[in-house]
Amino acid sequence: MEVAVIKYNAGNVFSVINALSRLGVKSVLTDDADVIRRASHVIFPGQGEAAGAMNCLRSTGLDQVIVNLRQPVLGICIGQQLMCRHSEEGDVDCLGIFDTDVRKFIAPTDGNSWKIPHMGWNTVENLRGFMELGRQEEWMYFIHSYYVPQSEWTVGTTSYCGVDFSAAMQKDNFMAAQFHPEKSGEAGFRLLKHFLSI
Repeated sequence: MEVAVIKYNAGNVFSVINALSRLGVKSVLTDDADVIRRASHVIFPGQGEAAGAMNCLRSTGLDQVIVNLRQPVLGICIGQQLMCRHSEEGDVDCLGIFDTDVRKFIAPTDGNSWKIPHMGWNTVENLRGFMELGRQEEWMYFIHSYYVPQSEWTVGTTSYCGVDFSAAMQKDNFMAAQFHPEKSGEAGFRLLKHFLSI
């Protein structure tokens, strides 16, 4: 097994590499298109700003590399958002793997003290596809100010700011999580192991 972690101008990649290492899985952080294409599994992680991240991907040609991958691909956090058609963050067109748009959380005026970004533990429910880990719901760790609405590709949902959004998505070999499995304890490790078994 050769796992490629895509290198671009987004943070949090080393926590993913460390999580893989704790699972006994060797990975390589790379922006080399040939290495990414040869990998058995690809992880597209990150925290950052959508427009800047897309500019980086386009400048290196990695945008076209990613959309043409045929092995299992897991987008994490901004990785999920960049797999969508368009993001309100920076008003930027993204990879278009999922034909849906990324929206900014707007705190409702319902008396609750909603804080943005959505940060901390929350439940992921309505689990399907690669999110079927043997339980009806899982607790995962989130940190994000933008979200992907539910769509036909949603395989796990979470509610925040009065919105039920896509906590996880899947289309063919492309899987994505808005939460951080590498920061989600035992459930996150089970998810990573399950992804790597696909």
